[in-house]
Amino acid sequence: MSPLWGHLAGVFTVLLMAAFLGVWIWAWLPRHRRPFGRLARLPMEDGAAGPDGVIPQAGEERR
Repeated sequence: MSPLWGHLAGVFTVLLMAAFLGVWIWAWLPRHRRPFGRLARLPMEDGAAGPDGVIPQAGEERR
């Protein structure tokens, strides 16, 4: 095997690591807090709709 493959694998690994860090930083930007918070609450709202089909907002109680 030629040493070129080792260098190519190293460059590819560094590029993948940079892409991962870029996505990670993008996901933790403050402007994404509200939309990601809503998406995080979706599983808990399953079946939470009242008889009128409206899902209550966080903090509201169903009576």
